[in-house]
Amino acid sequence: MHDDNPFAIAITGASGAPYALRLIEVLVARGERVDLMVSAPGQIVIGMETDFRLPGRAAEMQRAFSERFSAAPGQLRVFGREEWTAPVASGSSAPRAMVVCPCTTGTLAAIAAGTSNNLIERAADVAIKEGRKLVLVPRETPFSAIHLENMLKLARLGVVILPPNPGFYHEPGSIDDLVDFVVARILDQLNVPNDLSPRWG
Repeated sequence: MHDDNPFAIAITGASGAPYALRLIEVLVARGERVDLMVSAPGQIVIGMETDFRLPGRAAEMQRAFSERFSAAPGQLRVFGREEWTAPVASGSSAPRAMVVCPCTTGTLAAIAAGTSNNLIERAADVAIKEGRKLVLVPRETPFSAIHLENMLKLARLGVVILPPNPGFYHEPGSIDDLVDFVVARILDQLNVPNDLSPRWG
């Protein structure tokens, strides 16, 4: 297991749960530490889009994720939505980087406004103020002018806006191939080496 600060991963209620689960799977398999937050709508969407049924409490959720991805003890931690004592809530223990995947446009708007109404929004606020890489994966179409203005505001602050738009030049043969294409791009932003998807050329 690596000694570096953990990656913070947040799952919100947009469609795209398979991207999040695959991202966590790859990070854990590489020995990375993961601090995980799941919104209530995010938990519902995971149940709708995958075969993974998550319990409600953070401790039980942590056990379920750890078992699913064969995480080592302490490698994967899950924090509750109002767990303000979580390390991700403080700049003194900011994560190496943070990914919100998938990211609802409501969460994106809250991050752009700096409201910090829950732990996910606060963790993103910490990542921005501490100059850590923040990657948002907004799964919405079409984007309204409001969505685009919020994205532009965040992009100007250095936040990476990474809509899950898979390419087709690698001739994907399955949904898994499309998921891996997007997850590979997220991992590239985190500087995590991977060979999930063929490179251009």
